[in-house]
Amino acid sequence: MTKRLYKAIFIVFVLVMVCSCGKGFLDAKPQGALAEAQLTNTKGVESALIGAYGIMNGNISGTWGNYSSGPSQWLFGEVAADNAHKGSNSTDQSPMNDIELHKVNPSNDNLPTMWRVYYEGVIRCNTTLKLLSTVQSGSGDKFSDARATQIAAEARMLRGHYYFFLARVFKNIPYIDETMTVQQAAQVKNDKDVYPMIEADFKAAVAGLPQDYSKPLGEVGRVDKYAAEAYLGKLYLYQKKYGEALTLLKDVITHKPALTTLAFDANFNIKTKNSVEGILVSQSIINPDGSGDNANVGDMLAGLYGNSPGGCCGFYQPSVDLVNAFKVGSDGLPYLDGSYRTNPYKSDQGLSGGAVDTYTLDTTLTFDPRLDYTIGRRLVRYRDWGVVVPGWIRDQPFGGPFVAVKQSINQADFSGNVANGANYLNAQNINIIRLSDVYLMAAECAVETGALGDAKDWVNAVRTRASQLGAVLTAYGNPAAKYMIKTYTSFPSQDYARNAVRFERRLELALEGHRYFDLIRWGVAETVLKSYMNFEKQYVSASQPAAFTYADWDKGMPIPQEQIDRAQGVLIQNK
Repeated sequence: MTKRLYKAIFIVFVLVMVCSCGKGFLDAKPQGALAEAQLTNTKGVESALIGAYGIMNGNISGTWGNYSSGPSQWLFGEVAADNAHKGSNSTDQSPMNDIELHKVNPSNDNLPTMWRVYYEGVIRCNTTLKLLSTVQSGSGDKFSDARATQIAAEARMLRGHYYFFLARVFKNIPYIDETMTVQQAAQVKNDKDVYPMIEADFKAAVAGLPQDYSKPLGEVGRVDKYAAEAYLGKLYLYQKKYGEALTLLKDVITHKPALTTLAFDANFNIKTKNSVEGILVSQSIINPDGSGDNANVGDMLAGLYGNSPGGCCGFYQPSVDLVNAFKVGSDGLPYLDGSYRTNPYKSDQGLSGGAVDTYTLDTTLTFDPRLDYTIGRRLVRYRDWGVVVPGWIRDQPFGGPFVAVKQSINQADFSGNVANGANYLNAQNINIIRLSDVYLMAAECAVETGALGDAKDWVNAVRTRASQLGAVLTAYGNPAAKYMIKTYTSFPSQDYARNAVRFERRLELALEGHRYFDLIRWGVAETVLKSYMNFEKQYVSASQPAAFTYADWDKGMPIPQEQIDRAQGVLIQNK
């Protein structure tokens, strides 16, 4: 891959109409400015496009403070759901507690970060499209028709992605495109459904992108046709257009290697990042000088605490409920009826004094092997860091006894892949869409269109691949559980199939930012989260029952108050 995409050059152009406007959603702080004449050429357009890619890692500048805008969407997608706690302690980044407990007000400081970063992404895409139009209509150097089509398709694909992330969180957002003047953009309200415009962008991307950028140009990381098809299929799934989504998702599956031939853990190993399973991937890299603003800044708080090799910061702790969801019965299948909560495994949570020191791991429990590739447990080996010990958790009574695995890297790979003096800030890529996600989206569409056999086959492919995982060991070198996973012999009814597919999404994609948005689009968020909080409050104090009030976020999270104030009546607050 070329270093241009990895470096994610951040360029904000004077000519972009939205950069100079005083309205809230248009408010941006340029890092640099170039005269329009310097940019209206083929090099300027290509640079603008690279700048548009740069927002995929959820960062405009610096390292700290990009947690809510990270491409993993761990805060909105997992902490707001039943998969994870904010972690750390109650006072550190306390506004995140309100997201976990669904008490978010418009002044919560995580909201404007999400808003500003992804509107900056929209700005950069619009800049690219406007520059491209100017260059192609001028008398100077021009792109070939083929390259011009590709550039437009790339920019529109990225714009669709940034708008999708915004719409999924805030729902009611203003849609600005490259044709608008400053004055027009400033008056755009947030009272229209933006999904049709996102759909148009993704359709243009499907039509204009090549099948594979990595082979002709050696540029892994650029979006291609199958990324666009997968994303358009995902958009249709959110709109319950199951038949249209299924056609696209099946095409992606057909043109990719069989999932069962790919390694699950290759997705979370920095040595194998950009493996063939990645469909849409946020690229991360440590800069040549050792700085980390182009690294995985969104997940930096999730590093393990204390004297762990990560050294900071103790956030993003998997829930007791999620860990127990990985239990399997004697048939090797999950407990779809929720009985995994019976006699729950809770590690050493609730122990004190000498009981903590003498705690022994119960290795007789039967778990799906994906558990220990997703979640770190006491006395179980965590990558090559050693076994998890209490000192790696900042405030166990508050955040629970478990830690996340997927966003970290092996200690043996630290050199060149962590920032200077900050092992918790690494170059791990983030899969926004990966192939198993496509399989499970296709399975969901198949269930809703009555093709239960196809749904079963896709779910079983995901489970078959997972069964190939090796055992994770304890401190004593023996397997940390009785690992078992089997495939479904039948989907006897649509309700059963629907439950199986949804449960499989939770297990396969755990802690990858999907869960809350899945619950919302399934229409079950309130039911699931109230049940979860009543269970989880027994073990983790972050799940405060008195403070939890489910917010109707399917109508949109609050628009940041700063944007409402600056918009001077143009933007309407979500109710």
